[in-house]
Amino acid sequence: MIIVTGGAGFIGSNIVAGLNARGVTDILVVDDLTDGRKCLNLADLAFSDYMEYDELAAQMDAGAEFGDVAAIFHEGACSDTTEWDGRYVMARNFTYSKTLHRWATARGVPFLYASSASVYGMGPDFCERPAAERPLNMYAFSKCAFDQYVRAHPSSSQVAGLRYFNVYGPREAHKDKMASVARHFSAQVADEGHCRLFEGTDGYADGAQERDFIHVDDVVAVNLWLLDNPQVSGVFNCGTGRAQSFNDVANAVIDWHGRGEKRYIAFPEHLQGRYQSFTQADMAALRAAGYDAEFLSVEQGVPRYLDWLAERG
Repeated sequence: MIIVTGGAGFIGSNIVAGLNARGVTDILVVDDLTDGRKCLNLADLAFSDYMEYDELAAQMDAGAEFGDVAAIFHEGACSDTTEWDGRYVMARNFTYSKTLHRWATARGVPFLYASSASVYGMGPDFCERPAAERPLNMYAFSKCAFDQYVRAHPSSSQVAGLRYFNVYGPREAHKDKMASVARHFSAQVADEGHCRLFEGTDGYADGAQERDFIHVDDVVAVNLWLLDNPQVSGVFNCGTGRAQSFNDVANAVIDWHGRGEKRYIAFPEHLQGRYQSFTQADMAALRAAGYDAEFLSVEQGVPRYLDWLAERG
């Protein structure tokens, strides 16, 4: 059996889909379905059991066994970067992760978990080393803290964390304001005939701020590669290694719709000094570990995503 926490969420449900594509259906999905909309991410997927996140932690703390567990994909977290209740965020993202980590490493079960590129703050260095880590909010701090915990507690079994950059793709409808700009731009073009981008900031022209945008299919591919290579442990960036502008994303959306234009809005005051105008994953560590597949560009990935949205209505 494989355990996927956050299995009804964006990346978790796509990992379940990726496992299903391999014929794997003996999956324990773990999540918090207080927001019941997330169940729609699982409606077309196959899994053998479901459990609420707090029940899993309680059972693991009690030393429960779950049969022959082949791996844990730990994707569940409070991912709201605007949440400043530190005790809540640390309980969800740090303490909970430690519980799963202890259970897995004590039994030699591969533990593959979600970290975040937010640990790098404003950059400009996006390399997996402590000197580059400058978290700017509680979410980023909680992820950075767990990465530090993993480094301080080496394991004889596989433990690998992936620092996700700007992920976009299917099964993110429940994320609302936290959904990808590709989704927001597409909805804006469909509803209003234009998409809204920020005016220039930090020396960048209008809409020219750059991020490392990675399609969720590529994120799943990296996770499954780690599953296939249990000798690989460590904390790794998970991006494309190629920064592209918000204008590039908007152009890909407009091209797909065959209509629309870009409009630039004033840069929000509350984001001044807290906005990543540039991110680009240093992919040397993951490449050195043996991952050699190519990543989708915005021009390739955005149409794939919008095709999926069109098919799903």
